[in-house]
Amino acid sequence: MTEQAEKQDKRPKPFLYVVVCAAGVAVDVGELITRARERGWEAGVIATPAAVNGFLDTADVEARTGRPIRSAWRTPGEPRPFPAPDAVVVAPATFNTVNKWAAGIADTLALGTLCEAAGLGVPIAVLPCVADALAAHPAYRESLVRLRGMGVRFGDPYAGETGADGSRPEFGWERALDLLGRR
Repeated sequence: MTEQAEKQDKRPKPFLYVVVCAAGVAVDVGELITRARERGWEAGVIATPAAVNGFLDTADVEARTGRPIRSAWRTPGEPRPFPAPDAVVVAPATFNTVNKWAAGIADTLALGTLCEAAGLGVPIAVLPCVADALAAHPAYRESLVRLRGMGVRFGDPYAGETGADGSRPEFGWERALDLLGRR
C-alpha cells in the first residue's frame, strides 16, 4: 500500500447527522443509515422528542450507528457525543419541523442543530413527509422557499408509481444521499 493510500485509510469517515421527525415512516430510518454507511458515511441520529416516543426502533438505530440517539440538549461540560457534521439529512421531515426551522425556531435539539448547520453552510438534504392538505398551506410553501434560498436541498421521497389502490410508493430514503452527491 502506498503512503498516500495509508493516509486515506486512517482519515476518519465523513460524519452525517440524520435528523428524524415524528412520522410513521421514521421506524424505517435504519435503511437510510445502512445506505449511508455503504456510501462511506458514519452517522448519528438526532430525533425530535416526538420521534423518540414511539416512532423509532431505538435499539435498531443505535446498533446500526454504534451511538446513542440524541434528542435533548447536553449539559454544560458534557462531552459532544458526535463530531461536527459534514452533512445533514432530515428524513422524514414533518410540516411542524420545516415551518419552525424556516422561522429560526430552535426549541429542540433537532431544530437547533438544523438552524446551526444552515448557518455554518453544512450541506443539508431533506425528504419531507407531509400530508397533501398540510403541504398546501401557505406557511409551508413559504418555508420551502426560505429554506431553498438558504441552500437546503429538497427531494421527493415518493417519486415513483402510485399503487393501484392509491397508495404511495415506499419512502425513498436513499434519495437524501443522492441530494448530497456522495457516492
